[in-house]
Amino acid sequence: MADKFTLFTVLAMFLLLMGSPGQGRPITSNSSLAMVSDGVQNVRQPTYIQLKSLISSESCEQTYGFLPCTTTVLGNVFLILVYGYLMFRAAKLLCDGCEILLEILGPGIIGGLLLPVLSSLPDAIIILASGLSGSQETAQSQVSVGIGLLAGSTVMLLTVLWGSCLILGKCDLGSSLSKDLVDTEGFSLTGSGVSTDVWTSYAARIMAISIIPFIIVQLPAVLYTTSQSRIAILIALVVSISLLLSYSLYQVFQPWIQKRRIAFAKHKHVIAGILKHLSVRALGRLLTDDGEPNTTVIEKLFMMIDENGDGLLSPAELRALVLGIRFEEIDMDIEDAVDKVLKEFDTSCDSFIDIDEFVKGISKWLNEVRRTAEGQATSVHLHHFHEQTRKEHHLLGGQGGHFGETVKNPVWNAFKAVMMLLLGTIVAAVFADPLVDAVASFSTASKIPSFFVSFVILPIASTSEAVSALSFAGRKQLTTASLTYSQIYGSVTMSNILSLSVFLGLVYFRDLTWDFAAEVLVILIVCIVMGAIASFRTTFPLWMSLVAFALYPFSLLLVYILDYIFGWS
Repeated sequence: MADKFTLFTVLAMFLLLMGSPGQGRPITSNSSLAMVSDGVQNVRQPTYIQLKSLISSESCEQTYGFLPCTTTVLGNVFLILVYGYLMFRAAKLLCDGCEILLEILGPGIIGGLLLPVLSSLPDAIIILASGLSGSQETAQSQVSVGIGLLAGSTVMLLTVLWGSCLILGKCDLGSSLSKDLVDTEGFSLTGSGVSTDVWTSYAARIMAISIIPFIIVQLPAVLYTTSQSRIAILIALVVSISLLLSYSLYQVFQPWIQKRRIAFAKHKHVIAGILKHLSVRALGRLLTDDGEPNTTVIEKLFMMIDENGDGLLSPAELRALVLGIRFEEIDMDIEDAVDKVLKEFDTSCDSFIDIDEFVKGISKWLNEVRRTAEGQATSVHLHHFHEQTRKEHHLLGGQGGHFGETVKNPVWNAFKAVMMLLLGTIVAAVFADPLVDAVASFSTASKIPSFFVSFVILPIASTSEAVSALSFAGRKQLTTASLTYSQIYGSVTMSNILSLSVFLGLVYFRDLTWDFAAEVLVILIVCIVMGAIASFRTTFPLWMSLVAFALYPFSLLLVYILDYIFGWS
């Protein structure tokens, strides 16, 4: 997929470059000639074609002198979609390239320092583009796009994504804890929810600490000493950079998030290995023609595994099944694999798996695999799922393994990773400026303030964590829910310190006016509310998703009221 996108990106850039400025001879209204010659008059006209009947008569400025521009609402919507998609793919390239380096070098500096920084790089580049080009006046007008992205990313992650993960990952609640894989209460606001571990609470507390630079930069406005605003901006910049370095070092020397991802990958590898092994032994297809689990074949497999014919699979029989699978290639503990299967299948908690539990468990696994490869044959996407989980394990660095030894052509893979990182960075750098221009032009044409446009649209284009977070949440287990929310809090932390560092640097060194009290207040409210919820509790009932969802429109409404009714800006 990455290779296809690379080809698409190169082709798209080539076509854009080929769109060199052209000049057509106008037909003047006072021409006395009935026929038009093919000579060219010496007149100066715009270097792009204008269709007077379809677009506004106002001129627009082409980014880099060749990228298309428009002054209409629909035209800018199209450009925002195109440039936004390219920014999204750039973010994906950066993540994929970093994962290949993880495969070769293993976790540590790569996983703890490089990966978090690269995940926030598209945001940082867009913010940089919003205030770097043009005159000081232009930068001051466009920098609202940057603050919109900064606020929008934080708010979207902690509201829409947070609440969606709670809905997808909900399980029945009992004794203030969620029951793994048990979801019988439906959408009960108090009877179902999600539980996380204490480490996730620590991640939320770190996220809460990351708002300190926002408080510092806003102090002069609170104390009515605006003359000291530049000093406050400089102090906030130094503090945000210090927090960025501290958090990066913490990730390197305390890689508990990476270890949790390793544990998740191993559990997923157990699923892939067993399903592939069973598909070989099955006396028929595991999925019917309709794509549903074939219960008849699964029941026959149960009888084959049940060696003593008592209708129950014991830990010893499960161990015999697992021994036939080559888990040794990923340093898998056999007993640990047996425990994982028994825990997931044994809903009656009697240390045995009956035929109904076996059918339900295998069917759940098959449905999960089917969702990863719609439209492929069963055997094909089982093999694909198995290979992907093997790759994931190596990307995350197996415990006790030697990195690089199992990677084929490590030199070529390292070169490929560097090229993907380079291409992702170039694409993000090239298309960040036209994306900002398109947002500003859309704002002018639609009369919608650019802050709201960037708040809603740009986080979607520059965020790549949403898909993996939602995927992990759907596993309905405490460990995967902990990983999901740890990723969310980590992404917000990086946004609050890395993206803010870039933004503060722009404002300070370009001598721009800091006039974003309402926007900062929104970030503080959302981070404090969600940080307080996540820092001091580990179980979240379903009703909390409503609180998270409500904070999103509340944030937009609050900025509008403060800026355009009370005149804060």
